[in-house]
Amino acid sequence: MRHSLKATPATVHWGHLQADLEPRMQVRSGDYIEIETFSGGRADLGGDLSIVAPAHRDIIESVMPMDGPHILTGPIAVEGAQPGDCLEVCIEDIRLGADWGYNLIRPGRGTLPDEFHQPRQNTFPIDRGRGITRLPWGIDVPLQPFFGVLATAPPPEWGRVSSVPPREFGGNIDNKELIAGTSLFLPVFTEGALFSAGDGHAVQGDGEMDVTALETCMDGSFQLILHPGRTLDAPRALTPTHLITMGFDTDLDEAARQASHRMLDWLTSLTGWSREQAYIFSSLACDIRITQLVNQNKGVHAMVRRDLLNLKDPIIP
Repeated sequence: MRHSLKATPATVHWGHLQADLEPRMQVRSGDYIEIETFSGGRADLGGDLSIVAPAHRDIIESVMPMDGPHILTGPIAVEGAQPGDCLEVCIEDIRLGADWGYNLIRPGRGTLPDEFHQPRQNTFPIDRGRGITRLPWGIDVPLQPFFGVLATAPPPEWGRVSSVPPREFGGNIDNKELIAGTSLFLPVFTEGALFSAGDGHAVQGDGEMDVTALETCMDGSFQLILHPGRTLDAPRALTPTHLITMGFDTDLDEAARQASHRMLDWLTSLTGWSREQAYIFSSLACDIRITQLVNQNKGVHAMVRRDLLNLKDPIIP
């Protein structure tokens, strides 16, 4: 079955995630859902609301931001989901929802917090037909849209948490590899899973250096598939070309260790190799990449090409 969830003041939560949010919709495992998301508050847009859709304006004028900057659509409950399950989020399609995107420099933030002392807000045009954004100094940057935030709800005992740091439930992962055709596997920590999406990025470099990508409005088509009893400790992804494991920590070395450890776990379970064999293979064929450096918890992802493994069975955690 197919569903649709538009972004309105009644269907979004701004800047936070929590297990006791009321679901905006309930679906069954295997159902498809079209989700509309908006990005940007009044300050993010330089005070200019003339460019936003009416529903986006309604959200800005009536919903109170709490803890973080991300306007998230949801949550969506998946019938039968229980703590200890895994939710597979199949990203069927991603569509840009605006002809503009914004980028911010926030003093004291980003990878070079001591170098840039003046706040900057820039809004750049998006050419959806050509798939580019043109920067004022004459550079065309090809677009690669993805959702920065894809999340289940955090454990109930955590209470309300900010949408900024990526954590075990996903959230602000900011992994540019999560393109259309990807399956993202998220741990379930509460009844119904409570899936939310937002933080559309038209394009971003690994690292997200100045603290924002090209932030924009975005619509997505997802299939939500429940895997009962398949317990994960962190998100994993299967892209059209790669297996990806992830690590998040305030220390970049620890994030890299987590992503590497999880890749060995996945490889040994898929192939039957010993842990030593997986370690050797990974040293030859696994790429360790920085996801982002700017969201309190730093992100690292490990990538292995699918075609190297020659697996015939479906690849699931």
